[in-house]
Amino acid sequence: MESKRLAPTPPMGWMTWNFFADKIHEQDLREMADAMVASGMVEAGYNYLIIDDGWQGGRDNRNNIIADPKKFPSGIKALADYVHSKGIKLGIYSDAAQLTCAGYTGSLGFEEQDAKTFASWGIDYLKYDYCYAPKDSAIAVARYTKMGEALRKSGRDIVFGVCEWGQLQPWHWALNAGGQLWRSTFDVRDKWRNLDKRHPDQAGYGILDIVDINADLHAYAGPGRWNDADMLVVGLYGKPGPSGDLGGVGMNDMQYQSQMSLWSVMASPLTATNDVRNMNEATKRILLNKEVIAVNQDPLGKQAERKVKDDTWNVFVKPLQNGDMAVAILNRGDAAKNYSIDWANLGLNGKYEVRDLWEHKTVGKGKGWKGLVQPHETKLFRLKKI
Repeated sequence: MESKRLAPTPPMGWMTWNFFADKIHEQDLREMADAMVASGMVEAGYNYLIIDDGWQGGRDNRNNIIADPKKFPSGIKALADYVHSKGIKLGIYSDAAQLTCAGYTGSLGFEEQDAKTFASWGIDYLKYDYCYAPKDSAIAVARYTKMGEALRKSGRDIVFGVCEWGQLQPWHWALNAGGQLWRSTFDVRDKWRNLDKRHPDQAGYGILDIVDINADLHAYAGPGRWNDADMLVVGLYGKPGPSGDLGGVGMNDMQYQSQMSLWSVMASPLTATNDVRNMNEATKRILLNKEVIAVNQDPLGKQAERKVKDDTWNVFVKPLQNGDMAVAILNRGDAAKNYSIDWANLGLNGKYEVRDLWEHKTVGKGKGWKGLVQPHETKLFRLKKI
């Protein structure tokens, strides 16, 4: 019997790592769940709260993985029950080795046992990392497949996020290993671009670096299979911690808005990492833009194709289920510039009504568009045939 498709649209939620690193506590997560509801995040579609690395307290005398009793005195199941009562699903983290990236207990050799434990707690999502594991494709495939099968047998629907950082091209194998999404790059940092092209993994990936990898993978995405461009850094403003490492100096709101636009047209999961309890108006405006989210969550499940690619301009086109087209125009340059485009050059013939999804209004009708694009701005349009 075919089980229902998990993650028919890109998962949306909030993850602990960039804000808390491994300094997590159940009380903070309850507050975050409350804030996700109060701020409108849940209503907008952010329905996963994902505990990243650092929750583990080792194994008990039967080798069952347990939560750190200081961080989770009530246990994970109690947290899952609380989060579920708010209409939010709970995600958790492990690693395909004996240790996780932050040095906690991993799941290698205990896949079935851990999957059953996660299911018994009420877990809905697993992020499965690849630190301290061999850089060998066959071993990676075997380890992810083992956990994928364990999750399928666990008796609970658990979305499986493959976090191997794209080095072994998971878009070719992660779906068959049981994954619904797979990271395409190393971790995102809170910055626009990496200036050290020779050692990108050591210097940290900015928004443009991830776009340039993820943009070429559109053929591999679709309902239940997503290229994960990593977490949103919107609203972090250079906060010290994981996203602030390796040159993550922070960005301005226009750059954060661009990340939201680009992740949405690329059908990437949208995983916020800012302090939802304390959001300024700009951060709320970016993360809660329902028209932009609708592009990301469109049921057709197409990832945009990059049709224009040069040093200054990128133009992405994403077909939508009702026949509309989403078009994103990115100014990669450091100065405001005028841009003019004929829709026919993107393969879109005829006349269109153009709605600006950040301005929430119609900004033109006809066979093209021209206008000023600010440095690092991404114009995001929805085109309706007229």
